[in-house]
Amino acid sequence: MNLTLGKFTPFNTIIHKLDSRIKLIALIVFMVSVFLSYGTPYMNLVIYGGIFVILLFISLLGRVSFLQLFKSLKGLWFMVLFIIVLNIFLPGKTSGDVAFSIGNVKVYYLTIINVSYILVRLILVMMMTNIFTSTTKPMEMTSALEWLFYPFKFIGLPIHKIAMAISLALRFIPTLAEETERIMKAQASRGVDFHQGKIKEKIKAIISLIIPLFMSAFLTSGELADAMEARGYNPDSKRTRYRAYNWGFNDTFGVILSAAFLAGIIVLAVYQYDLFNYLGISLPKLS
Repeated sequence: MNLTLGKFTPFNTIIHKLDSRIKLIALIVFMVSVFLSYGTPYMNLVIYGGIFVILLFISLLGRVSFLQLFKSLKGLWFMVLFIIVLNIFLPGKTSGDVAFSIGNVKVYYLTIINVSYILVRLILVMMMTNIFTSTTKPMEMTSALEWLFYPFKFIGLPIHKIAMAISLALRFIPTLAEETERIMKAQASRGVDFHQGKIKEKIKAIISLIIPLFMSAFLTSGELADAMEARGYNPDSKRTRYRAYNWGFNDTFGVILSAAFLAGIIVLAVYQYDLFNYLGISLPKLS
């Protein structure tokens, strides 16, 4: 299991050099764009396709492994398959044109569109998170989150503690994944089979994995707390910055691109242009 989600990769790229605050704002803008409605379901998928191309280009600029992310998260595809089967046999709203039939079960175009929404949004959110965590150091991530949460400081929220907790949680995702793989190999050497057997046997095998993993997580968190105390870390004291962030041309250009992208998705969401109707393309009815 080579998990890349949450793991910083030290490359000297344009994306890595960008200010972490810009990357955080861009992440939020992209997240919002994925869950907006742009008119018809077909137009939504077209816009999502455009966002995917943009994210793929950013991944190439930041040398972020897109294919490795999906290989490392192959366990999610069982959930995706379950959702697909659930939508086919329990479609809910059954109106519009029928795409095809499986025996006596009719599969509607609306069902295919709903499943596509789930898959596309899952892929896009994973890509966004992977780009942000792979190109941003944990301390830079903490600083960006603290900057974003700064207005909440006036109502008494401990913004530094919250930002530190979020960044540490993201940082230790790959560490826990590696520990899980190590425990699975240790249990497999003792005769535990995680891949074959009945469902009941697989559940017992997974249970044998949970307790050692929790113990390892608590041990790691204790060691981290001791290390932070040994270095004089005090979350209640006034924080200073070891490195000063220098604003450059690339940061300004990143802000302009993010603002232009935000303006574009707002216009598309408000006016809801139907490209297919404009081009005279006939599509299956969904309702």
